Amino acid sequence: MARGDGVHRTNVRNVKIVDSAIQNIQSHNEREKEVYSNSDIVLERTGLNVHFKQPNDSYKAMFNKMVTDRIISVRGLKSDACKFGELIFDVNSAYFFEHGDYDFAKRFYADAYDAAIKIVGSEEYIISAVLHADERNRALSDTLRKDVYHYHLHVVYIPIVEKEIFWTARCKTTELIGTVKECIKQVSMRKKWASKPIFDEKGNLVTTSSGKVIYKKSYSVLQDQFFEHMRAAGYTDISRGECGSTDEHLTITQYKVMKEQERLSALQKNYKAEKENFDKIAEEIQQKKLDLKRIDEIKAKPSVIGKGVIVNKDDFDMLMMAAKKYVANEKKEFSLQKALESANRLITELKNLIAKLEQKLSETSRELIKLDFFQRENRKLSAENDRLKAQIRAYDEVISNHDLSPYFHRECEKEESRDDDR
Repeated sequence: MARGDGVHRTNVRNVKIVDSAIQNIQSHNEREKEVYSNSDIVLERTGLNVHFKQPNDSYKAMFNKMVTDRIISVRGLKSDACKFGELIFDVNSAYFFEHGDYDFAKRFYADAYDAAIKIVGSEEYIISAVLHADERNRALSDTLRKDVYHYHLHVVYIPIVEKEIFWTARCKTTELIGTVKECIKQVSMRKKWASKPIFDEKGNLVTTSSGKVIYKKSYSVLQDQFFEHMRAAGYTDISRGECGSTDEHLTITQYKVMKEQERLSALQKNYKAEKENFDKIAEEIQQKKLDLKRIDEIKAKPSVIGKGVIVNKDDFDMLMMAAKKYVANEKKEFSLQKALESANRLITELKNLIAKLEQKLSETSRELIKLDFFQRENRKLSAENDRLKAQIRAYDEVISNHDLSPYFHRECEKEESRDDDR
């Protein structure tokens, strides 16, 4: 993703989904709701969303039909297992804004969908693939002062691995014992995203000093697959997402709070810079007013025309008028007229400069009013953020007091071990 350094980075997330959560994912992806908590969704643009694979039923019904038709197997699958996965392909919004916006995004994600098919293993296991073109990037829109949309691709799939079932010793035909009985398409999120061993340039396994094989995390492998596919497809101006990232995915609310805090932090820095600029302009205006006052004071005093010749202001003005008339009529050089024109030009320039500075002062004052508003909003947002953190801590306490995941992991491993024995 973008880091404010002008580099466009690919990113793909893999979200594990249990049965109880799949309906909410479907409602969001297929835009089945009338109202969304995400205020950046612009429903008037929902018609621009593009399905690369349209679901022909509900996500859960499509899964159950594949089980009934024996296309996939749920053998050994626990009731609370993750039956679905979702790949979310993404590049920072500025990338599409700079390359042709919507039409370019459609071409890009059509190629990204090809990558999804390879990652999933077969298009048959993909439930839905939809490009969202109706979510507004608030921060970038505010910066550019025009609507900019965040294009991204949701691919909901079933995690499938091929598993060989062998004949056991209970088989009456002894020649078959130990041979492959059948090969099933097993639903298994854990096996689908198992870590991969690392090989060196010569194709040898990379190991530690003690000889232990080093594995590459599945998340890193996923990033490599997406990046390499898109580079091969001709998108050479993008970079791979960060290697070795351990960032956990945030909820939509947490993400928006984080982004708003970043935006308000930037506004506060801008506020400070504008305030300093405001003070500087106010100081310059004050200085220019003093300069004009001094000029008026000088004009009001007796003026020196020549060596030893002093007249009062009225006589000086009369002489100036006479000099102007003389120069206009006679078309001759007159040093006094040049001096007058030079003085008048200087006064005019000073007045124009003060007018510009006063206009800038007015504009800066308006910006300070806006920034004061953002500061008040920041305080409200910080209070809401504190409330959310307290709520999340409460949820974490409940979860930690009822943590059954070790039990389910042990039971899952025992069941899979029995399957392997069979």
